[in-house]
This record gives sequence, structure tokens and C-alpha cells, in this order.
Amino acid sequence: MCPHTPLCPDARALDREAARTVVSHPEQGWSLLCNGIVVFEDTGELLPGGDTVAPHRPTDVSANSTIIPAAYHPAAQIAAPAEPAA
Repeated sequence: MCPHTPLCPDARALDREAARTVVSHPEQGWSLLCNGIVVFEDTGELLPGGDTVAPHRPTDVSANSTIIPAAYHPAAQIAAPAEPAA
């Protein structure tokens, strides 16, 4: 729950990047926002449910921003290593 006044935007809102930064690691290239979003220095985002937003310029944001559901993310398609034979 956001303690700020006014409340920070929800993670699914178009203005989600306006939430306050609660943890910043510029040496690693990421920041955690109050609404649970991890923002990367290349402008990509990791949403609380595991979905991602592709890197974008602030002027490119529209109602059609590309959100990639976690289940369809390329990293989710990597096969698990085979079990060793007994």
C-alpha cells in the first residue's frame, strides 16, 4: 500500500513511471518504484506480476504500450535441464 500523498499510480496505469522511487541502484542500472515496478536504465520495466514492458522513450508511450505477459516472455521458453540418469 502506497504511503504517499497523493497516492502513486498503479502498476497497470499509463502513468505508472510517475511513482516514487523507493530503492535506487544506479550502479546496477535499476530502480524500484513504490508501485512495485522495477525500472531499468534502458527504460524497460518489470511489472509486479512478472510481465515486462519493452524499452521505450517517454514520448513513445501510448495506450498501446507493449506489455509482454510473463508466460510469453522469451526467458520462460527456456527448457529446464534434463534430469541426470540414475
